[in-house]
Amino acid sequence: MLELNFDPFPILETERLVLRRITLEDAQSYFDLRSNADAMKHICKPLQTTIEESKTMIYKINEMIAFNDGIGWAVCLKTDNKMIGSVSFHRIEKEHHRAEIGYMLHPDYWKKGIVSEAVESIITYGFNTLNFHSIEAHIDPTNIGSEKVLQKFKFVKEAYFKENYFFDGQFLDTAVYSLLSNL
Repeated sequence: MLELNFDPFPILETERLVLRRITLEDAQSYFDLRSNADAMKHICKPLQTTIEESKTMIYKINEMIAFNDGIGWAVCLKTDNKMIGSVSFHRIEKEHHRAEIGYMLHPDYWKKGIVSEAVESIITYGFNTLNFHSIEAHIDPTNIGSEKVLQKFKFVKEAYFKENYFFDGQFLDTAVYSLLSNL
């Protein structure tokens, strides 16, 4: 079984980005992300309507980190400490050395390679530092951008679930992708 410890919190850097801990100072930026209809289009969670909802989510993210059950980073440009997106490993299955990856980015920063840069960084961290055997992603099959990011890093579609998720009055499909550490 994996033994994880996110204390001290791992700050990751790429050529253009800093991936750091999400804090209450990020509440407005987090709210701007989670209340944006375009950013949330494929997330299948309700749009946030108050800053308090964002603060509650930030508390939950940090609680997950404190218990070593998952980890989420704020995505920031090196030129600015402002949170413009997030990347995470959640639903970590320690006994199976497996985690689910998640990511989102404010639409103002789309189509600039930022998500790919952040995802590559945490994939490397997941395999080389956390010793994951596999990383999976559950996505809305209509999210072509997310699918392209996963394919860029050699994720393989393992499953397609028809109408397995109920949100906003309708049943939705889910595509599941996976990447093994030895590939």
